[in-house]
Amino acid sequence: MNLSPKVDSAQRFRRIRGLAVAGAVLIGAALAAAPTASAAPGTAAGQPLAPIASLNVERYLGDWNQVAAVPQPFNLVCARDTKANYQLIDPTNVRVENTCTTWTGQTNRIVGNARVTDPITNAQLHVSFPQIPLQNSADGPPNYIVTYIADDYSWALVGNPGRSAGFVLSRSPAVDAAQWQKIRSVVEDRGYNSCLVLTAPTPAGATDIRPLCTV
Repeated sequence: MNLSPKVDSAQRFRRIRGLAVAGAVLIGAALAAAPTASAAPGTAAGQPLAPIASLNVERYLGDWNQVAAVPQPFNLVCARDTKANYQLIDPTNVRVENTCTTWTGQTNRIVGNARVTDPITNAQLHVSFPQIPLQNSADGPPNYIVTYIADDYSWALVGNPGRSAGFVLSRSPAVDAAQWQKIRSVVEDRGYNSCLVLTAPTPAGATDIRPLCTV
């Protein structure tokens, strides 16, 4: 959604605030309607999100489209087309570049670093952004855990230990009905409440925002 360039700053702020509030209402409604989250078979209640057994970092590099996510405060500026690009710096560090299209039609961009904290699996990393207070240290505990990756590395589910963050990443921006069902199954198997994971508009893909439990 693009806002008219003739709209003044105050009007833009009110519209963006309204959209953010609407998003919060949608999340609240999904939470109210959702059953109490429980751990899926093989996922013990209260246990941290588990990484996959082994991540091939070089295969993981490149472009990803965010097709669904647990909404985060820093993502409220993003209206659609949220993408991530990963490039290897050295054996333990990956350059992270996140972009999206904002509610005003502009491109939002931030560059950070992902440092491998688990050399056994390579699937637990600490992501940092120098521009963001409290997130600017390159060292720290894992906050980016690859908990599922397709055999062909076509899509992945990543999150943080407590599951307050979760992102479904896909090489392709378009996801068909069968793939959505697979994604929902994996999300729930990893202990997430699928009603709190919202789809994300992408080029040639989803055009709306709705709870994953409704797909």
